[in-house]
Amino acid sequence: MFMRTSDALVLLLLSGAAAACSADTESDAELPSGGDDSRIACALGNETEFTEQCDAERVQNGDRRELVMRHPDGGFRRFEIVSDGRGLVAADGAEEAVVTPLADGRIQLTVGEDRYRIPATIKPGAGGG
Repeated sequence: MFMRTSDALVLLLLSGAAAACSADTESDAELPSGGDDSRIACALGNETEFTEQCDAERVQNGDRRELVMRHPDGGFRRFEIVSDGRGLVAADGAEEAVVTPLADGRIQLTVGEDRYRIPATIKPGAGGG
């Protein structure tokens, strides 16, 4: 079953990564800033196998906090980190971001045909959808 993430879930995304950006607010979590330490498994388009070919990067865009998933071909998907209970929303495009918790301590983030597997800790009661 699919569920949307909560802000608490997003704030814990990739919390174990070694490379982190500096936080502007107390509630910000440590997310990767790029490079090999931010490499995540993804399956893009009609790919069936997940491989560690995408990079996750945290970006501050004015007053908006974003998570950018960079593809090996130069493409990318941007997600805004929101505090209204949804956690992550697609920052551009018409397709909705859907999060599925996985049994191995990760979540699967899906937008259109692109899927990303991200380390995450889901707190009890997190999620809202």
